[in-house]
Amino acid sequence: MFDPNRTIAYFCMEIGLDPKVPTYSGGLGILAGDTIKAAADLGLPYLAISLLYRKGYFTQRLDEKGRQSEHPTAWVPEELLHEEPARVAVPIEGRQVVVRAFKYDVIGATGHRVPVYFLDTDLAENSEQDRKITHALYAGGTQDRIRQEAILGIGGRRMVRAIGHDVERFHMNEGHACFLTVELLSEHICKTGEHHVSGEAIRSVRKRCCFTTHTPVPAGH
Repeated sequence: MFDPNRTIAYFCMEIGLDPKVPTYSGGLGILAGDTIKAAADLGLPYLAISLLYRKGYFTQRLDEKGRQSEHPTAWVPEELLHEEPARVAVPIEGRQVVVRAFKYDVIGATGHRVPVYFLDTDLAENSEQDRKITHALYAGGTQDRIRQEAILGIGGRRMVRAIGHDVERFHMNEGHACFLTVELLSEHICKTGEHHVSGEAIRSVRKRCCFTTHTPVPAGH
């Protein structure tokens, strides 16, 4: 019997749950979606965090000469997902970027629900540049990727807390969620009143985290 109070939070840059929700590109997203669906079928105390890509990955088209072009994927998140009222802020390059979440419930074979929260920065409170942080999956350069990873790791943890989930274990699928550990260290230091990152702080965070490598190449992290 699983203890319903021992919640696991699963962090992944992409999650494939439904073709109508284009928040994935390939194997990593499909694996993440299957993991979440299995957790729902097993009745695990589970939740997941990812980003809301309003322009998806991309849609590929070929012209009459066989030339490929890429176009944003058209979809309306508000028609398929439930917007949560909570808001959190993530410090990025000296700015406070406001983040909201949209929820998608994965329903298992026995009716057990696993909530998946997709984080979104496309808010009027943010600058035009920051509104685009979560627009597209794997778009832009290194700085764009780091901004997305900060939203996923730091923003994801803060959103989980703001919504009210009490998480015991954090599962990071790939290195994209690495900033989660920084946020957990910060929480530990604030809680204990320490003035530096101690060995005990690192051990405490390590006990709460699990890590999976899906793509063992630098581009996967």
